[in-house]
Amino acid sequence: MIYFFIFLIGTVIGSFLNVVIYRLPEKKSIAKGRSKCPHCRQELKGYDLIPILSFLILKAKCRNCRKKISWQYPTVELVTGLLFLFVAYYHQLSGMLSNPEFFRDIIFVCGLLVIFMTDLKYYLIFDAVTLPLIVFAFVVNIFLMSHAGNYLDVILGLILAGFIGGGFFLVQYLASKGKWVGGGDIRIGLLMGFMLGWPKLLVALFIAYIVGAIISLFLIGFKVKKMKSQVPFGVFLSVATFVALFYGGEIINWYLNLLSV
Repeated sequence: MIYFFIFLIGTVIGSFLNVVIYRLPEKKSIAKGRSKCPHCRQELKGYDLIPILSFLILKAKCRNCRKKISWQYPTVELVTGLLFLFVAYYHQLSGMLSNPEFFRDIIFVCGLLVIFMTDLKYYLIFDAVTLPLIVFAFVVNIFLMSHAGNYLDVILGLILAGFIGGGFFLVQYLASKGKWVGGGDIRIGLLMGFMLGWPKLLVALFIAYIVGAIISLFLIGFKVKKMKSQVPFGVFLSVATFVALFYGGEIINWYLNLLSV
C-alpha cells in the first residue's frame, strides 16, 4: 500500500510536470491560472485532471470540444509515478523518509524528466529548469557529500566537476560557433557536474555520446533524420545522468575490474 501511495504521489507530480512542460515554451506562469484544453481553451474541471484515470475515462478526448488529448499527459504521469517507485525502492522503503538523499533524488529525477521532454518536444532546454537545479544540486550535495567536516574538499570537487562538465560543452560551442551544441547543453554540463561529481560525470558523458551516436545512426539509416538534422542531445544527457546518478559507481567498478582481469 505504501508503494501504491508513492506511485499516486508520483502521478500527481507528473501532472504538475506536464503543466511545466506545456507552459514554459509559451512563457506562462506555472503557478497561476487553471489548466485549459489546448484546442478550445475551456478551463478543465478537477475531475478531468485526475492523473491517468481522467484520460482513460474521457477516451483521450476533451469533454467540451471532443478533440484528442495528447498521449504525452498520461505518459508523463505514468513515468513519473514509476520513477518515484524506483527511487523509493532504491533507497529502501523503510528508511527513505529519514534519508535526505531520497528527497534530493526525487527532485533530480523530476528536473531531468522536464529537460528530457522539453528538448524532445521543442528542442529547447529552459534556464527556468536548469539554473534552479544547478543551485540546488551544488548546495545540497555540499551537505550530503561532506563527511568529518571536509566541506572544502567537497566544494572544490563539485566546482571541478561542474567546470569539466560545463567546459566540455563550452569548448564545443566556441569551436563550432554554436553549430554542434547549444547554450543549454553548457548549462546541462554544469548541472551534471554538480549532480554527479567526478568521476560519475565521465560515466554520464560516455553513455550519452554512445547512446546518442547509436540512435542517431539508426534514425539516419531509416531516413527519419539526415546527417545535418538537429538532434535533441539534452534527451541523451538527461537519461545518461539518471543512469550515472544511481549506477555510476557500479559501472566504474565494473570497468576497473575489467581492466584488472
